[in-house]
Amino acid sequence: MKQKASVIAQKLLNLYRQAHVIIGGWGALNPIFVEEATPDVLSELSEMPTGKMLVKHIENLKSGATPMDSIERDLLPYGGMMAESSIDINIKQTDWNKLVAAINAFTPDQKGLDLITSLPIVKSYGEEWPNSIRLALAHHSELLERWTIIEQTYNAFMRWNTANELLANPLTERSRAQLQADLPEYETYLPMFGEEGTKLLEKLRNSISSLQHNSAN
Repeated sequence: MKQKASVIAQKLLNLYRQAHVIIGGWGALNPIFVEEATPDVLSELSEMPTGKMLVKHIENLKSGATPMDSIERDLLPYGGMMAESSIDINIKQTDWNKLVAAINAFTPDQKGLDLITSLPIVKSYGEEWPNSIRLALAHHSELLERWTIIEQTYNAFMRWNTANELLANPLTERSRAQLQADLPEYETYLPMFGEEGTKLLEKLRNSISSLQHNSAN
């Protein structure tokens, strides 16, 4: 069955945002962008957050203005911050001490997350706090390892909450498309909640299957 343009657009946008951790980088991703970005997909992308930047990048690739293993600096996701792990983020000593103490005291639960997200330095970065703090820890390998656990815990609880919200209301076409695009994330993080997480994941899969069945009929 042919995928809807909105599903493909969300998948491409997810790849674009995660380019900094994908093996092969832009050389691996750009052929995918060019191959799958039909006019319908480009139209969907233009309506999504940061989607216009990806549309411009794809247009540059198709015209030959940008080589297939590259991207214009101005079109890098997150302003290029994630591609520049050596970037320095200045943190006051008092804030740094509190951050290090909270990281070392972290427990992988909601209480542990609340301790991290309540820090003024974390709040100052808004929604980008996971990436921004990771950059600040770039030269502190031990802290960076612990921060990875914090990010995984944050992603797990975020997916848990979103999954429950989705199942509490009838799925729209757009929310179904988003769910399909994000399903690998749910498959990664929901099992961290044990049997309850596995059951929740199964409910998500069933929701997608039932909607696809109804659409086919």
